[in-house]
Amino acid sequence: MLKRKITEELIKWKTNDKVKKKALLIKGLRQIGKTFIVRDFAHKYYKNEIYIDFKKNTELKKVFDGDFDIDRIMMDLSAKIPGIRFSPKETVIILDEIQECANARMSIKYFVEDGRYDVIATGSLLGVRGYNKKKGKGVPTGSEHIIYMNPLDFEEFLWAKGVSDAVIDYLKECFQKRKPVSQTVHESMLRYFKEYICVGGLPEAVNVFLNTGNLDLVYEEQQDILEEYKDDFGKHLNSEENEEIDRILLAKILEVFNSIPSQLAKENKKFQYSKIKKSARASEYEKAIQWLVDAGIVSKCFNLTNLDAPLEGNKISECFKLYMRDSGLFIAMLDKGTSGQVLSGNLGIYKGAIFENIVADYFSKMNRKLYYFQKESGLEIDFVTTYKGEVNLVEVKAKTGNTKSANTILSNYSLYKVKKCIKIGEYNIGETEDKLTIPYYLVFLLKE
Repeated sequence: MLKRKITEELIKWKTNDKVKKKALLIKGLRQIGKTFIVRDFAHKYYKNEIYIDFKKNTELKKVFDGDFDIDRIMMDLSAKIPGIRFSPKETVIILDEIQECANARMSIKYFVEDGRYDVIATGSLLGVRGYNKKKGKGVPTGSEHIIYMNPLDFEEFLWAKGVSDAVIDYLKECFQKRKPVSQTVHESMLRYFKEYICVGGLPEAVNVFLNTGNLDLVYEEQQDILEEYKDDFGKHLNSEENEEIDRILLAKILEVFNSIPSQLAKENKKFQYSKIKKSARASEYEKAIQWLVDAGIVSKCFNLTNLDAPLEGNKISECFKLYMRDSGLFIAMLDKGTSGQVLSGNLGIYKGAIFENIVADYFSKMNRKLYYFQKESGLEIDFVTTYKGEVNLVEVKAKTGNTKSANTILSNYSLYKVKKCIKIGEYNIGETEDKLTIPYYLVFLLKE
């Protein structure tokens, strides 16, 4: 079983008795282990578990079509699912793939008001706007505590590989004290990190790698996952909650999705509609791009008009890059031998794209919004973020490389009002007055 950080959030939610407990709503991409983690948690912390998967058992939607009397719902569920038991304060109700049943989502409000049973809901397409077109009875505003589950981050990957807490604590100490990591540990972590780039954080891909060590088999698993994602493109539920596919939207989403590798291979990684097809216009593809963002498959990284905080107020909405939310899936979208090239360091035109994507992946897992800075003069910064209360430039270097643009900005404080830069690469830890240099494998420690 893979150890996940979200388990601590589940425990915190379960044991919180200072305020009235809300239901827990877990959003996240398909195939990231939401169901497994929630059910494992239920088995450990509750006497009874009532599990409902609305995607596999559509008949159970009918239970929620009537009123929201909790005793009536319990009776109907007991008739549909023999053997279940409802014990106040000892039972958790798991509503899996809740985006498939609008009225089940609304029933959460009444379960919370009743207070006898805990409720955990999960959904992989909850963020897709207009996915469920049933005219239900609303959303249970104020009754849900929403958390986002991501694929494994690099620290979780190290746990999966069996790297000891002592080694991870040592890395954290080196980062905090800004002292270099020993060469032996540094080289080992760089190797593990390159494995992580190739494997990514989806549990099935990680398990294949742990069990076989075979990146070809990992690639096959990733291809299967990509096909599953594509099967969801353009799907929605109609007013009767029957599945339908918007064929026009499906085609647009596929075109955008398939263009991502070529978009990131360019020197200027700004998303260009002409890379989809010459005649493409923004108005044709905005909805498709937003679908991929809402589904959690890609992240948007916006260019900035200037570097003043708050950054969100300076983003240029129509000028952005698209990054995959899982580095392993991005590698799987490239040529089959790319994993071997990552491990050997013999990368071609995708070198910059791969390492930028993993940093974007890192930042997204930390719930950081993504920004970059590019001017027509040629000034370009890979990422801009807030760290320790200050705006920081972030430069990503696959191996070595100068930071000419960053140096220009840092030397013109009166114009840009930025005095710090974080340089990320295969380097060891180092710090000067205006630059913090860290290896890729420590980006997960760049917390606020």
